[in-house]
Amino acid sequence: MSAIALGSIDDQADLGAFVTRGAEGVDEICFAVPDAYCAACIDTIETALRQTPGVMAARVNLSQRRVTIRYGADTELGALPTRITRSGYRNFPVDAAVDSGQDAALSELVRAMAVAGFAAGNIMLFSVSVWAGADESTRILFHWLSALLALPAIVYAGRPFFHSAWAALRVGHTNMDVPISIGVVLTTALSLFETITGGEQAYFDASTMLLFFLLAGRTLDHLMRKQARSAVDNLAHLSPRGAYQILDDGKRAFVRLADIVPGMRFVLRAGDRVPVDAIVVSDSGQIDMAMVNGESIPLSALPGVVLPAGAINLLGTIEISANKPSSESFLARMAAYVAAAEDTRTRYRRLADRAAQLYAPVVHLTAAATFVLWILLGVDWHTALLNAVAVLIITCPCAMALAVPIVHVVAAGRLFANGVVMRDGSALERMAAVRIAAFDKTGTLTRGKPRLVEQSPPDPTLRTIAARLAAQSNHPLSRAIAETNGTTTDARLDVTEIAGQGVETKIDGIYWRLGSAAFCAADDKGPDASSHVWLARNGQPVALFAFEDRLRSDAAPTIAAMHALHVPAHILSGDRESAVKSVATAIDAASWSASLAPEDKQAAIAALRAAHGAVLMVGDGINDAPALRAADVSIAPANAADIGRAAADFLLTNDRLTGVPFVLAMARRTDALVRQNLAFAMLYNAVVLPLAITGHVTPLVAAIAMSASSIIVVLNALRLRLGTGSADQPIRAEVTS
Repeated sequence: MSAIALGSIDDQADLGAFVTRGAEGVDEICFAVPDAYCAACIDTIETALRQTPGVMAARVNLSQRRVTIRYGADTELGALPTRITRSGYRNFPVDAAVDSGQDAALSELVRAMAVAGFAAGNIMLFSVSVWAGADESTRILFHWLSALLALPAIVYAGRPFFHSAWAALRVGHTNMDVPISIGVVLTTALSLFETITGGEQAYFDASTMLLFFLLAGRTLDHLMRKQARSAVDNLAHLSPRGAYQILDDGKRAFVRLADIVPGMRFVLRAGDRVPVDAIVVSDSGQIDMAMVNGESIPLSALPGVVLPAGAINLLGTIEISANKPSSESFLARMAAYVAAAEDTRTRYRRLADRAAQLYAPVVHLTAAATFVLWILLGVDWHTALLNAVAVLIITCPCAMALAVPIVHVVAAGRLFANGVVMRDGSALERMAAVRIAAFDKTGTLTRGKPRLVEQSPPDPTLRTIAARLAAQSNHPLSRAIAETNGTTTDARLDVTEIAGQGVETKIDGIYWRLGSAAFCAADDKGPDASSHVWLARNGQPVALFAFEDRLRSDAAPTIAAMHALHVPAHILSGDRESAVKSVATAIDAASWSASLAPEDKQAAIAALRAAHGAVLMVGDGINDAPALRAADVSIAPANAADIGRAAADFLLTNDRLTGVPFVLAMARRTDALVRQNLAFAMLYNAVVLPLAITGHVTPLVAAIAMSASSIIVVLNALRLRLGTGSADQPIRAEVTS
């Protein structure tokens, strides 16, 4: 982790090195908050930061122990760490894009656990002798020896809890470490009192063993959270530290990743990773895309091919030209999307957060009431105090805080490994509720590479004009006209493109239109199953262009998989009826709609929602963007236009449409696991709290139970990794679960 100590920050200029500059004056900075462990910590930090003038958003990532802040130009940058400190949490700025792989928090936990375990083991030997019936002088000696071992061990091993608890209490807040610290301190103080007064019982073995199990649970929890986030962390390691730039004199110089700017030319040797999104300039190679989009077949890197950051050159040496900085590369975007899955506040997560926020006042009052109740019942104060301590420890809301985000981050990693990137964590929740799926036709169900099969009439003048107009559009049918006639973009031509309809311009006083039949005032209701584009002169159709577009090989299996998931597929297309009907018949779609303008697709989404329920939209073009936004949840395939990708909740990074049912199946499994985790967390507290209040749980057992509850929640989330299904076989392993 790239970081500097908070004490070394003298002014905003030092903090500025950690700022990610954004568009429209909205910047971002990330701080590590190593003492954040629970939902109460999240709420305290985020609330404090949102009260800072100019702060637009603050999100705490509990697994990474980081808070990301988005703020405007009027924010005093130095006030941000001050706000966090005054909330009771240590903090220091970190470079969100850099991770050295070192885990200081894990090292501290392991050292503390080793000290607690060593002390507990040796103190237990003394306790065995006392329990075996040692005489009074021996018992007192062993109690004092236990105290000499326990006190320094508890001070050292308890630091992760004590420091966090004191920092919160010092500023008038509380967190989950407060009751834990109170429990450990009370048990130790009771043991010391018994030792000083020559009492028969001391609980130093319980205090140290309590810390040992608490630390063991937290260490395991830390490791499993790290394992759950491995898909996200691996993204950072896909980026090399830099690349060798080709200088004007032909020499090479190493350039750090952060210093790469568009236009720089680099040499990529066999085995090197692509540092940033780049274009192949010369020579050719074989590029391994498996770690980027799941494709096992290497890509032929010919001049002009765009390579995403993270891909590996397998063969030869190629020259590339950077076309994006590292902050905007494919890997940077993917990492941001995957990490967002953990930070999103879904309906279930808001429920868990609200429940966890009630924890501190309720548990402290319950512990106090337990102590008073046992005293009133005539029990000695030692037993009453131990029962109260058990209540403090066993009711820690770790499981509740982890119930939702840990499942989402595991799901995001599983999706990414199968070529799907989730841009919004709440999308999984919405996807699980989907009852019908709407698919665009051209470029989604078909290859999106139509072949021009007829130009009527074969007038070269009309063909030339049509090709000039077509060259100004990115629509697949327009590109086919331009490519067939060998026409390139003409900057002198002032063309207006109307999404979903066509393009128009004026040439030598004549108005020309190229597009749909309705756009060109043509009668296009014949039985021909091909797709048509018309050319109109001054409002009169004068030429017809007919195309054929092959179905994707995985279109029919995808629709069959959706039907197996009990989600019917409906085709929404701007193409003519006969062409859409032909595709619907070929893939066995449940229903279809043709000749739709972009606004018509929006209306169709609303109608599908009214008839069936939540709607999934899958589309790739500019004309699909309104429908993608109107749907409850949306997916854009790999070849989607920029506006389509921006509007979608999920992005397919490979060329497999079977990723669509895979996402749906994963969303349903994720929803089931989230419900299970929440139910377990609630059931756990409902069962263990009465046991602790009634004296059936010791502080040691409470520590084990509390740690086990967190571990069970994380293990349950990791079940998402156990399925053998993939985007190629989305049904066999995923649907039944």
